[in-house]
Order: sequence, then C-alpha cells, then structure tokens
Amino acid sequence: MSSGGSQGLAGRDKATAAAYKPGKRLHTAPPVHPKPAIMQEPVLVLNATFEPINVTAVRRAMVLLLKGVAQAEEMNHAEVHSTSRAIRVPSVIRLLAYRHIPQQTRALSRKNILLRDRNTCQFCGCVFPAAELTLDHVMPRSRGGHSSWENLVACCYQCNNRKGDRTPEEVGIKLVRRPRPFTLYTSRQLMRLIGHRDEKWRKYLFY
Repeated sequence: MSSGGSQGLAGRDKATAAAYKPGKRLHTAPPVHPKPAIMQEPVLVLNATFEPINVTAVRRAMVLLLKGVAQAEEMNHAEVHSTSRAIRVPSVIRLLAYRHIPQQTRALSRKNILLRDRNTCQFCGCVFPAAELTLDHVMPRSRGGHSSWENLVACCYQCNNRKGDRTPEEVGIKLVRRPRPFTLYTSRQLMRLIGHRDEKWRKYLFY
C-alpha cells in the first residue's frame, strides 16, 4: 500500500478518534418516561347492586374491565394510550356479579391503619405522606400492649421518638381519636371523603 494511502487511513483514524472524545456521546438513548400518575388515581368500585364496596386504583380497575368482571359506570376526563388505541379512564366501575361482603373488619396492616387514621398522626394531628408515618403501640409492647386495631395508631416519627416506650399519659399527650377497628362503616366514611373530590361519585355515596 502506498504511503499516501497509509496517510489517508491515518487521517481517517484521527478523525474517528476525535469523534470519540471521552465524555462525548454520539447516540442519546430515548428518554424513559415514568408511568403516568393517572394509573394510581382512585376509582370507586360498586357491587352489582350499585352499593359502594371499595376504592381501587385505575390500574386495577382497568384490569377488571378488560377481564369482563366489571363495567364502567362513570368515566374520567383522562385517557391512557396503548400502542394501538386510546382508552378512557374510569371513575366508577360496577362488578357484574354480586359479591358478598362479610360484616367483619379488614386485615390488620400498616396500610389499613393509615387509611383508618387518614394519614394523620394521632398525637400531633398533622397529615403526612405515608412514607413519613410509622405505627405506634399506644400501650407499649414492653408493657404488654398487643398489635391490634385498638392499640395501633398512625404516628409521625417526631411524636414516635417523643413518646418512646411510654404511654401517652406518661408523656402528657392525648390521642386525636381513640383507635377502633376498620369496619365497613369506616370504609364508607373514607369513600365519602374521597367522593368530595370527584362529583361523579356523589350519587353513589350520598344517599
């Protein structure tokens, strides 16, 4: 190969090397978009008899619709887009088959305690995001307190640290409200609270 050809190759190599400077990206990956917040919006669930029985997220509601288990009674203003079509988001759905709802409390869990207490610290009365709340045993476990609906409350970390391993009376603080089991009545009250934000729910909750 001639020296001229070698020099030409060398020149191209230098140009290629210059294009790959450290820190320089020739190709930018397409941005990753987070899942739309609309998928976590609340949807009212009605029994086949139009009785309100639950609140679920849009994602779960749409699964029920696609499976043919429920039908939409009220629609949201928003849409979600798949690769082939746009689907309107439901606001109220109704189960097509009647579901028996037993007259008993919900499972004892952190999520349900926070729902019952409306994400409100039961000592200072302030509302917090779920991530900023913990659960407190009103009667400390070290003193024989049980993990029960009547002894667990939502509590912010500051009040939790202040109370420590003592009773509210010993610290000089009072409970916002006495803790009670999460009954169907409690659940209905929460639905009504959420219903104030969506007028489409009102005719199913306020009667």
